[in-house]
Amino acid sequence: MTIYNKLVRDLIPDVIDQEGKAFETKILSDNDYCIELKKKLQEEVTEYMQTDGDEALDELADVLEVISVLAEVHGASIQEVEQRRTQKYEQRGSFYDKVYLVEVEDDSTQ
Repeated sequence: MTIYNKLVRDLIPDVIDQEGKAFETKILSDNDYCIELKKKLQEEVTEYMQTDGDEALDELADVLEVISVLAEVHGASIQEVEQRRTQKYEQRGSFYDKVYLVEVEDDSTQ
């Protein structure tokens, strides 16, 4: 039997059951759920970093799903996260211009 010990999408147990395989699941406490969501976000970002093309878009969709759930865990919605993203965009810009900051003169060295 393969040990996973990780958060999975809600319908994964149904898929495993349809394959006729035995499995064990448990429902997490709120605290453990938040911890596992953060681990899942890191997992999905890592998977994204290892792909490109169409696969990269699939991984970005997974990242977005975890972010959407995390927003709700924090008492917000994905729309509220998007509003904050837009506000930051308006105040500080985005990353489209490919600006790479090399260094800034430190006042303490003068």
